[in-house]
Amino acid sequence: MAQERMVYINGEIVPESEGKVSFRDQGFVTGDAVFDATRTFGGAIFKLQEHLDRLYDSLKYMRLDPRIPQQQMAELTMQVLAANQPLLGPDDDYWVIQRISRGVPAGAGKYKPTVIIECNPLPFAARARYYRDGLSVVIPSIRRTPPECMSPRVKVHNYINLLLGDQEVKAQNPDAFSILLDINGNISEGFGSNFFIVKNGVVITPKEQYVLAGISRETVIELAQGLDIEVQEADIDLYDVYTADEAFVTSTSFCLCSVSSVNGSPIGNGSVPEPVTDRIQTAYSDLVGIDIVKQYLKRLG
Repeated sequence: MAQERMVYINGEIVPESEGKVSFRDQGFVTGDAVFDATRTFGGAIFKLQEHLDRLYDSLKYMRLDPRIPQQQMAELTMQVLAANQPLLGPDDDYWVIQRISRGVPAGAGKYKPTVIIECNPLPFAARARYYRDGLSVVIPSIRRTPPECMSPRVKVHNYINLLLGDQEVKAQNPDAFSILLDINGNISEGFGSNFFIVKNGVVITPKEQYVLAGISRETVIELAQGLDIEVQEADIDLYDVYTADEAFVTSTSFCLCSVSSVNGSPIGNGSVPEPVTDRIQTAYSDLVGIDIVKQYLKRLG
């Protein structure tokens, strides 16, 4: 049985301790790299096709040729997951991540891309309390990079804008999660998460052109519509947030998790989860074949 996780790097699947990337790699030197991340449920990968579609859209936007067709990327991803399955506990799951950088300069303005596929255990124990208590969200002073500068729909390694906002929030409250406003004062997104509110039974989330179109976000919208819950994409300001009946975030690891407060102001009546969020969480669990809430809560100490 393998004792170390395996990683794909540039044509080989090797133990992680043997994986090496050059210090001249442009992903390190300039942040010139894209990535995508899905997860497993009960060891089975979720919506790989959709994640790879987004990955290859990001590659096109960045004019970065991975020199691997999308179907082969899917096959390699499944091989890496299979190589790491022996280390997966019965109640554990992985992030499954593809990373492509422009690589090391090869002269004459040419580059040889670096392609990495990895598995990383999901932090169920560290995050279990958020499914019990809800997330405390804090809005930092840092604003989200506007789409006039770079499209938020591309998933790149350069997370500095989101990271600065998250660092500001963590300096105030290490347990809080950051959600950034855009330059117009409307809610945008967080560090790897999309934001939703519920008002009068209607689920509302920022417009897609201003945020990364998360696969979990898309899944929640589809599930809500299947439950005959109205969904709107609209500008959301802080007044809308403070007066919302419910709020939640979506992300690959969380799926969807209740927000209990924003800037210290309680959301709704304080129960976790609130009714609409609970219905969508149940539908999400039915879709993936695992109770996503219990998977976290069972790790509470």
